[in-house]
Amino acid sequence: MDINEPEIKRDEILILQDKNFNPGNVCIVSGASGGIGRATAIAAAANSLTVAGLDFNEEEGKKTEELAKKMGGRMVFIKTDLTVDEDMENAVSEAAKLGTIKYLANIAGIQHIDSIENFPMEKYDYMQRLMLRAPFYLSKLTFPHMKKSSGGTGAIGNMASIHAHICTLNKPVYNITKFGLRALTQSISAEGEGKIRSFTVSTGFVKTALALKQIPAQAEQRGITPEQVVSDVMMGSSRVKEMMSPIEVGNLFLFGFSRFAKYLIGGDLLFDGGMIKTYAEKKAG
Repeated sequence: MDINEPEIKRDEILILQDKNFNPGNVCIVSGASGGIGRATAIAAAANSLTVAGLDFNEEEGKKTEELAKKMGGRMVFIKTDLTVDEDMENAVSEAAKLGTIKYLANIAGIQHIDSIENFPMEKYDYMQRLMLRAPFYLSKLTFPHMKKSSGGTGAIGNMASIHAHICTLNKPVYNITKFGLRALTQSISAEGEGKIRSFTVSTGFVKTALALKQIPAQAEQRGITPEQVVSDVMMGSSRVKEMMSPIEVGNLFLFGFSRFAKYLIGGDLLFDGGMIKTYAEKKAG
């Protein structure tokens, strides 16, 4: 079984006709060095936006830059520690030099699995800073730029999860941050007056390195095949027994940013194969 992140192909990218999708407008993407962040950065670049890709992993960030170029777009990598205010301030300042900041995709995140009583507080603090405080601060910093842009419009997309809808065992801080991102999204939308929109994207398991590297260990521990780990364990509650690809998630961000999502204000794009809506209540009962 292939447990590598799938290669992004041009024909998999959702290309939308939107006058605001042009090289003069900038889309900031955090977590741009891999996974969903990389895919979103590439999708935005392919849609003619100038992308400012933020991450601390410079080597992988430069790879994303090259991949965006191959797709005929432009991404500029800005090395950024999202737990350091000065780094985020610098990133937004540098992004503003590339054009008009119009869109922000808050995607960077990590996972740590542990019970509440055993959860290390230093990890709690780090996850809060990276996955909730950083999206808030980047939103705060980019809001004035969006207000000054053409039409005073803009959009902020936040990467949530099924864990922004349900809580599972031993993921307390991940659950907290994802629920928090939905609250941030709705707060932004309450203040945006319909011009600066915000939305969340909620998915189940996605074919990222973070998720895929868990498969061999899970198979060994459970005495089952890697294919069974995906179909029975990871996708057991999903009607669709196949993990999403990163570019499928990236496409959702671009749709959310586009003119076609005019009424997506504070809402959530729940693409989870039916996990939440068709299985949660049954399992609870």
